[in-house]
Amino acid sequence: MNALILALAYLRFNWIRSLVLVAVAALILAVPIVSQVLLSGSRAALTDRAEATPLVLGSRGSQLDLVMNALYFSADRAEPVTMAVADAVWDTGLGIPIPMNTAFETNDARIIGTSIDYFDFRNLKLAEGRGLAVLGEAVLGADVAARLSLGAGDTVVSSPQNLFDLDGVYPLELNIVGVLAPTGTPDDEAVFTDIKTSWVISGIGHGHDSVLDAQADEGDIVAAASTLQFNRITPDNIDSFHFHGDPATYPVSAILFVPNDARASTILRGRYLDPENPVQVIVPRDVIGDLVDRIFRIKTLLDAVSLIIGTAALAAIALAIFLSYRLRAREMQTAFKLGARRGTITRLLAAETIILLSSALFISFLLILAVQTRGDKIVAWLLAT
Repeated sequence: MNALILALAYLRFNWIRSLVLVAVAALILAVPIVSQVLLSGSRAALTDRAEATPLVLGSRGSQLDLVMNALYFSADRAEPVTMAVADAVWDTGLGIPIPMNTAFETNDARIIGTSIDYFDFRNLKLAEGRGLAVLGEAVLGADVAARLSLGAGDTVVSSPQNLFDLDGVYPLELNIVGVLAPTGTPDDEAVFTDIKTSWVISGIGHGHDSVLDAQADEGDIVAAASTLQFNRITPDNIDSFHFHGDPATYPVSAILFVPNDARASTILRGRYLDPENPVQVIVPRDVIGDLVDRIFRIKTLLDAVSLIIGTAALAAIALAIFLSYRLRAREMQTAFKLGARRGTITRLLAAETIILLSSALFISFLLILAVQTRGDKIVAWLLAT
């Protein structure tokens, strides 16, 4: 007991050295397990969502970019297709197309313009408020609502994809009407609107203020060089909102397709095999499967590197402790001359080492526990960036 008290006193006196040793040892012990937890979580998050999504249609090009944006709302987007593609798929009668427009953000959360079918497809439930009903309404994912401390009755304002994407894009204030229950998927990090609302953000649809001046005489018309465009949709101005051009040409980032059966899926895929067709059909399970296989092939190499680095770091810690003991040789010699037995000095040094390692183990356990508890959220955030 005396050795333990003396060891604690010494470590408190040299608290900087003790803290550095504990922190480094804790990281060395925790990092391999944390990486395994995150990789396993990433694999599950990627494969589960991909397997739950039968087909994705989009612009021909990078299949990975298309799948990552359509399923995980990543920042990398393929070129959009048009609503005519969704209409053509609907006309086949082979299943249900779910158009998605993911071009905009608000408060670092992706705005997903889609149809009501998306909520049924993903089995999303409301924890608060109601679902989408009219233009200009939004439903928040659970994590977005918690992070921004927002709920039904509040508002959020859209922003363009980047500062240079300003052509025809006007910030739109969205009325929050509901909050989704947590799912542990990228849906928790998204803001959902009707796809027509996303087209309003892009400038395809808008409402105009009246050109009549309230102070003008009856029969007179007073108008500015350009009429005022609304940046908020209310019951008073919603009737003034309209869209320009052919709806078939409106942009769609991707289309999720839910086939009636396996035969319908095969038929649809066959219709888009022509490499000259600007639209491609992707099976997310295959694309994500290839990605996961590549990741875990690299993981084997990373594990070997981590083992070498970890061994070297542990050796460095052992060396630091050994040198510390050598620097304390005079101190130990003084204690021996004062009557302390060599066994007592050995117990003192052992107690210091045990305290340091026990503290490192405890901190590493807390780190691992925190990652395990919030692993799905961390993975969803990593996939979206």
